[in-house]
Amino acid sequence: MSDGANDIAAQAKARAWSMPIEDINVADPDLFRTNSFWPYFERLRKEDPVHYCKDHEFGPYWSITKYNDIMFVDTNHQLFSSEPSITIADPKDDFQLPMFIAMDQPKHDLQRKVVSPIVSPANLGRLESTIRERVNTIFDGLPEGETFDWVDKVSIELTTQMLATLFDFPWEDRRKLTYWSDITTAGPNSPLFVSEEHRRAQLMDCAQYFMGLWNERVNLTEPGNDLISMLAHGESTRNMDRMEFLGNLLLLIVGGNDTTRNSLTGGVLALNQNPAEYEKLRADPSLIPNMVSEIIRWQTPLAHMRRNALQDVELGGKTIKKGDKVIMWYVSGNRDDEVIENADSFIIDRARARQHLSFGFGIHRCVGNRLAEMQLKIVWEEILKRWSFVEVMGDPDYVPSSFVKGYFNLPVRLHK
Repeated sequence: MSDGANDIAAQAKARAWSMPIEDINVADPDLFRTNSFWPYFERLRKEDPVHYCKDHEFGPYWSITKYNDIMFVDTNHQLFSSEPSITIADPKDDFQLPMFIAMDQPKHDLQRKVVSPIVSPANLGRLESTIRERVNTIFDGLPEGETFDWVDKVSIELTTQMLATLFDFPWEDRRKLTYWSDITTAGPNSPLFVSEEHRRAQLMDCAQYFMGLWNERVNLTEPGNDLISMLAHGESTRNMDRMEFLGNLLLLIVGGNDTTRNSLTGGVLALNQNPAEYEKLRADPSLIPNMVSEIIRWQTPLAHMRRNALQDVELGGKTIKKGDKVIMWYVSGNRDDEVIENADSFIIDRARARQHLSFGFGIHRCVGNRLAEMQLKIVWEEILKRWSFVEVMGDPDYVPSSFVKGYFNLPVRLHK
């Protein structure tokens, strides 16, 4: 961490512990842009783990910041609804994008079941050699001995190639998937955001492009083993209207992109910040599968998920009223040292490393979690075969979002 980043961290800690606790708004995207949110969550976990923020641009909300309380909300679907949105922002009345992650049972279960075969153990087995081949092709093209952007050259390129495979998407246009993912989650503070009208136009272009693919595949006697064919032929998805089709597309694009992409970058950063762990990894590459889980906990690529209370609920000595917005801060629960020992430490041989919240729990647990883990595992296996050190050369540029906890870039240099 540079001197500038250290100064920001020190200032954030002073502010977080001195301001009136009722004024804390952990959903402020600027806290994530500056990576200065940690002391705010630390204070909430200690002093007010079920915290009410009454003043926010998207309306008042509850912050759930401790591991066990998050698990309670995430697994009690009778008390907390995923409708109408999984993010702190409410959907616009004139631009509704239904998607199965923001649906309750039974419709959620029926639509999720349509796409889940794409990540079945048998299909993952078939994908493994493809992923390894692509990782090596990407690595063959990387410069050695000079600084380049790991996010663009590796994290984005690998995940975009994977998405193109899952959708059977035209290869030459695959970077459109990256753009649509980024524009979907970009807030007004993002350099990618032009206006809400511009965003909608871009997303409707996405819908138009995918409708062309849908029309090619919907009448095939033998449907392909890709997500568009699955949606086009699935009993609960084949009659979706355009906006529900677009909503589910964006869910699959963002879900397939951000978890892996930002964990690929976060892992490189974490090992540089913890050189003893990097040495441990070099000495024992068999630690890679366990390290992958630790990277995903440490990174927590989606900082929060939202629920709405279906009735009055008592939690942490507070009364959450029916209709209240409830935010589960996975990024905070993953640092709860009452459940995870030495939670603020990055430990690649941590016991029970998969005991993290990054994939969620209950019916909405990330459908592609095993695919994300497999991609990270293969990347690190191939890194260790080629290079002794992926060296971070400067501070990362963080995404200004309280939902996607990610990176715009990370300068690195490769060493034999």
